[in-house]
Amino acid sequence: QLQLVESGGGLVQPGGSLRLSCAASRFTLDSYSIGWFRQAPGKEREGVSCIDSGSRTYYADSVKGRFTISRDNAKNTVYLQMNSLKPEDTAIYYCAADAKGGYCSGLHSFYSYWGQGTQVTVSS
Repeated sequence: QLQLVESGGGLVQPGGSLRLSCAASRFTLDSYSIGWFRQAPGKEREGVSCIDSGSRTYYADSVKGRFTISRDNAKNTVYLQMNSLKPEDTAIYYCAADAKGGYCSGLHSFYSYWGQGTQVTVSS
């Protein structure tokens, strides 16, 4: 079964940075679209960013200019670099994958495979 494992979450002060990783096992990511989502307590899961197999990217307005998604096919990993973090970025962050690699989406219903999530807390 396809597996995705997120890492890199933690506690950071406002204005700080974190880099999340989404590593795939039992399949190669290069033909898949990958999305990053987050869910804060009491809120719905929201799309943060995604990247398709051609490395075209999408960002939610709330993170544009602060977050950068990238993929390293040699390492079978997708990254989410998060800079200038704000308290409202606090959430569990999930990565997701789908074989419809030609485009990506910020909708969670688009994706077939999900990781277990990693906690990001932005607080002083």
